[in-house]
Amino acid sequence: MAFSREIAGNYAVEMRALILRLLAAVSEALGLDSSYFDRIFGKHTQLMDIMYYPPCPNPDITLGTPRHSDARGITVLMQGEVSGLQVLRNGKWVAVEPIPNALVVNMGDQLQVVSNGRFRSVEHRAVTNASTARISIPTFYGPSEDAFIAPAAPLVDEQHPALYKGYKFGEFMRIFWSQELKNKSVLDHFKIEYPDNNGE
Repeated sequence: MAFSREIAGNYAVEMRALILRLLAAVSEALGLDSSYFDRIFGKHTQLMDIMYYPPCPNPDITLGTPRHSDARGITVLMQGEVSGLQVLRNGKWVAVEPIPNALVVNMGDQLQVVSNGRFRSVEHRAVTNASTARISIPTFYGPSEDAFIAPAAPLVDEQHPALYKGYKFGEFMRIFWSQELKNKSVLDHFKIEYPDNNGE
């Protein structure tokens, strides 16, 4: 399987290059310098999974992957030819239909924190198919465990107070793995609560 390893290695290299360009664009969209995420992510982490969802005779009662948001910075997904990815939009699940030669990009929890809520991580799930197997290949990209993640200072002011306290990314991931996949509940551990303006 040396040929397959070579393809996977080349794919991973291309994904890293693409993701670094995407992160630079997100940084600039926030009014930050283009290298902001590259800098705060430390040594960076990159993980690639190959996920196989076999046919399921009862897809309405069996989820392939439960509702969650991605814990890292950004995810780039090659989802194959079979529909199965759904995103939560306005309280309803919407199918993301595969487009040939297209990739799906999801923002993760770390981008929500650094952007101080200006960007939001995407809640999504994977559903099974009654007659057809599905393969998807996500690349998860984010900070190293010792990277310090917090709302970017230029995005915090009196009108936009920090929504999250800072943390080491490894701390975030320890909570994430202890809770398995449960919506976006890990972010709740780092939210900053402010009293109402009326002092109550």
